[in-house]
Amino acid sequence: MSKLTFITGGARSGKSSYAVDSAVKSEGETAFIATCAFFDKEMEERIARHRKERPDNWHTYEESYGLTGLFKKIGTEYDIFIIDCVTLFISNLMLKNSDEELIINTVDQLLEMFDNFQCRIFVVSNEVGMGLVPDNPLGRKFRDIAGNVNKMIAAKADEVFFIVSGLPLKIK
Repeated sequence: MSKLTFITGGARSGKSSYAVDSAVKSEGETAFIATCAFFDKEMEERIARHRKERPDNWHTYEESYGLTGLFKKIGTEYDIFIIDCVTLFISNLMLKNSDEELIINTVDQLLEMFDNFQCRIFVVSNEVGMGLVPDNPLGRKFRDIAGNVNKMIAAKADEVFFIVSGLPLKIK
């Protein structure tokens, strides 16, 4: 059975760095799964910078929509997975006109798949429930879906960390 670690926190709080550092300490064949699609030049530069920060022997997969399909292909090939990040994955699915039920079902399928793996899985997501209520329906829908998905992952996780200013707070 896999060991699932959920890492959440605010934007630029150090979530990804904590996931990378934890994976390095875990030692093993590692796959980094980036969910961000290329949107503009600044984002492309940010992604290139993040790629350079990862160990050279890691395998990077960039998958914006089809995480379950990707895990069906590579799920047994690695000792460690990092998924970074769930909120971008949700954004991608919403931009593709996926409704809340489809997004929730997709995440549920992914979590069920993890039960069949023998590996470490680090899942990174932004905590969206500590800010202002968005002033538009799309923003509120995103916050609601992301909040529900985060709760699903946290409930299933063996460990949950909340990152504040680069410091991990173990919640579970």
